[in-house]
Amino acid sequence: MTENPEHTPERTVTVVLVDDHPVVRDGLRGMFTAEPGFEVLGEAANGVDALGVVGRHDPDVVLMDLRMPGGGGVAAIAELARRGARAKVLVLTTYDTDSDTLPAIEAGATGYLLKDAPREELFAAVRAAADGRSVLSPAVASRLMTRVRTPAAAPADTPLSAREREVLVLVARGTTNREIAAELFISEATVKTHLTHIFAKLGTKDRAAAVAVGYDRGILG
Repeated sequence: MTENPEHTPERTVTVVLVDDHPVVRDGLRGMFTAEPGFEVLGEAANGVDALGVVGRHDPDVVLMDLRMPGGGGVAAIAELARRGARAKVLVLTTYDTDSDTLPAIEAGATGYLLKDAPREELFAAVRAAADGRSVLSPAVASRLMTRVRTPAAAPADTPLSAREREVLVLVARGTTNREIAAELFISEATVKTHLTHIFAKLGTKDRAAAVAVGYDRGILG
């Protein structure tokens, strides 16, 4: 049997660091430089400068702070998405308030972690983000859950189908659309259709928010 690991030892994940505190950037650079499998391509002190750095270096992942003088993270995330940047954005911040979490996710962030996350959790999150998998720390999921739970959301008596529940469970595990298709023996187009229905029923716009609501409603346990 041929193994197909998510990450081979030969793969190097390239990273750009965006934070207005030089000490934080120095600390992150030191961590990732010392860890095999990562390469820091550049740094920026605000969201505006980040656009140029990402454009020049085309990293796999951008570690993005949110509140920065001279250009915040949410605006930068939205602009990178508008430009069709290949890089996945992983928010790394001290803020987990309602007003911070959802705008970042809606702007196009792949995931959201707090700066007190353990080193190994951060490394794993960056690798997951590079693979296109959503990353959401439990604390942030709780915040996001309360923010997306609004009266305008789909009514709770609109249940997910058995197949939609299966898809949502796999999404919560960080599984990509291609992997879901292989796991359930369906096409990627069918996976996307199920996700569209899931988002509509849960009143969400993306995978991370759907997972948060899934936990809130007990669909994911």
